[in-house]
Amino acid sequence: MSRRGLSVLVPILAVAFSEAAELPELGDRSSGLVSPVAERELAEIALKQIRASVATIADPVLKYYVNVNVHRLAEFSGVSEPALTTVLVDSAQINAFAVPGGIVGINLGLFLYAHDESEYSSVVAHELAHLGQRHYARNVEEQRAMTPWVLAGLLASLAVSAAGGGEAGMATLFGTQALAQDKALRFSRSREQEADRIGLNTLERAGLDPDAMGRMFERMQTAFRFVDIPPEFLLTHPLTDTRITDAKNQADRFPDRSVAPSLDYQFMRARAQIHYAESPSRAVAEARSRRGGGDADTYALAVALSRADRHDEAVKAGRKVYEVHPDSLLMAASFAEILIRAERLDEALGLLSRKLRINPENEPLTFLYAQGLNAADRHDNAAALLWRHTRVNADDVDVWELLAETEALAGDEMAVHRARAEYYALVGAYRQAIHHVDYARRLVDSKDRRLLARLDQRVLDLRTEYEAARRQSGGTP
Repeated sequence: MSRRGLSVLVPILAVAFSEAAELPELGDRSSGLVSPVAERELAEIALKQIRASVATIADPVLKYYVNVNVHRLAEFSGVSEPALTTVLVDSAQINAFAVPGGIVGINLGLFLYAHDESEYSSVVAHELAHLGQRHYARNVEEQRAMTPWVLAGLLASLAVSAAGGGEAGMATLFGTQALAQDKALRFSRSREQEADRIGLNTLERAGLDPDAMGRMFERMQTAFRFVDIPPEFLLTHPLTDTRITDAKNQADRFPDRSVAPSLDYQFMRARAQIHYAESPSRAVAEARSRRGGGDADTYALAVALSRADRHDEAVKAGRKVYEVHPDSLLMAASFAEILIRAERLDEALGLLSRKLRINPENEPLTFLYAQGLNAADRHDNAAALLWRHTRVNADDVDVWELLAETEALAGDEMAVHRARAEYYALVGAYRQAIHHVDYARRLVDSKDRRLLARLDQRVLDLRTEYEAARRQSGGTP
């Protein structure tokens, strides 16, 4: 049931826009065609397309860092969207993208190029500025000939393309008209400059280094100066000497600031580098070659050794860093992961249990605790934990995937189908979702009227969504 290779591309693009097209103007020029409500509906559509079309990272530790960073920056960016959703894309290319309605996508490759947290955050802050200034809606206002249906396909295509879907895939999915018009939605120089300047303000307010934006731009320009096909980020956000100079000049407006290096960021950067290493043994060799000898280097070595199944060495190195930084949630989760892989389950579960008492329902701690319980053959406990967690984290496809696997290990066939149904619903595969709910219902005890009623309602909800998508797409299944 892995999303890698998943080819469930369903006709969901117009589910929301059948009604969104009839929304009244809200009184300002940028809302004449696309209201904030319509943008949120679009975001839900695009998110399903991204999940179904693009490989994403399931690493709970990396996902948590990315999510926390985005929400931290959003507090200082002027983004009014109350619910931001982050997507971590499994691509070594440098890229970040934002979709109207609150989706922020980050390629894991961004960690490879950004040397510190401020450089990384400068790219994220730039994308948040596009959302905060509603640049998408303002561009659409200038493209009034587009129908809402074309707009839905167009903006969703932008999301999938930015996330790594590629133009060939987009041509198949949306047709050449949308591909041609997507060029029109690339931002003007003035809007790129506006996003840069707002992003700089965001960095300064968040206590980060505004000079990092200029450094990051120079790093990208140097890295891709002579390549035939630059990464998607540079195609949609062209870098010029003028733009780089402007970023530096704008940063000079702020007082000089000494920003302490973020150890958590260096931990996450190490995880990204290990993820894209040629092999586990190569990752170990590269970790050993790091010259600093500090905690981040020891962390990199511990994770690399764990991935290479050299568990005793990994535990020794991981414990060394954890004992120095016991209050780092990311370090605690990482060390617990190393212990689970080493089958030191009592210690791992004890560590995670203590941390969860302080941080209840924390995403990586809960996910790893469930994995540890499974490794200890306590599948019923793991399933109960994950069902509780879905009440507060219902939109994480990786949680539903782990829950389905856990219920299979526990031998609860009915619960397996319930979890799989929610997984497929999140990727927009409505028919598969309905099939699994129907199958789960046939396995429920007839005396359990409450669960039967809940499953009946879920089938009705899914069928409503599916039929709406089917009608809007002209009857395509």
